[in-house]
Amino acid sequence: MNTSVQPRASRDIRALKSGGARESGAWLDTIGAWLLGLIWILPLLYALWAAVHPPAYATRFDLFAPWTLDNFTRAWEAAPFPRYYLNTFMLVTMVLVAQLILSTMAGYAFARLEFRGREFLFLLVLLQLMVMPDVLIVENYRSMSWLGVRDTVFAIALPYFASAFGIFLLRQTFKTIPRELEEAARVEGASALQILLKVYVPLGKPTYIAYGLVSVSYHWNNFLWPLIITNSVEARPLTVGLQVFSSTDQGIDWSVITAATLLSAAPLLVAFLLFQRQFVQSFLRAGIR
Repeated sequence: MNTSVQPRASRDIRALKSGGARESGAWLDTIGAWLLGLIWILPLLYALWAAVHPPAYATRFDLFAPWTLDNFTRAWEAAPFPRYYLNTFMLVTMVLVAQLILSTMAGYAFARLEFRGREFLFLLVLLQLMVMPDVLIVENYRSMSWLGVRDTVFAIALPYFASAFGIFLLRQTFKTIPRELEEAARVEGASALQILLKVYVPLGKPTYIAYGLVSVSYHWNNFLWPLIITNSVEARPLTVGLQVFSSTDQGIDWSVITAATLLSAAPLLVAFLLFQRQFVQSFLRAGIR
């Protein structure tokens, strides 16, 4: 009996040790996640504090500091933020619509259509993923100048109409859709365009939502290319307008600057807070596909 009890006891000890190791690992993961979340939210908390308090309290913490919304009023009146908002909404909408249309057609062609050179062309699309957009700034600037559209919202958006990432993502999504659905639609007399719009696009909805979120957030925050291609208020998006607003020529008032920053980031923050669950579910479903 002693020989049989000892192996059991050793197994129990090993199980307890492994269980303790898993628990300690889970605690470390939790603490690390909280620390990363705290590091991420601290700048946002400072911006919120400075924006709703007078300039005298922008760099010092006082529980009894007076609250004010005057910083938002001053920021709104000091720069043409309505025009910046309009330009940014036009920009992200234009880019997103063009990307969804082109990526859908190209993704469907690479996933389901048979034509000569398909694999080679798709390889070229994948190679574009390794090219940073900043590398093409000079050539894009020359192209916009040659087209005569420099200093316009259209010039900001045009280089991003075709997205290699969007084509790849939708191709992978369309390849997971059973061919039986397409064959059934063909039996019913549906054309290729009808099959694409009524079969593939509805089934790829989670991927469209996930990609749309990535596209809108990227182009809402894009700064370098809009800064280079625009010169006037009529074409500047929020990121460039905020940089001009916060330049030394305007004076350094951190309360007003943080208020203007919150005005610029507010739409994305509000959208994330309202649709956080839908955002996460869309990314998870797109990843599973």
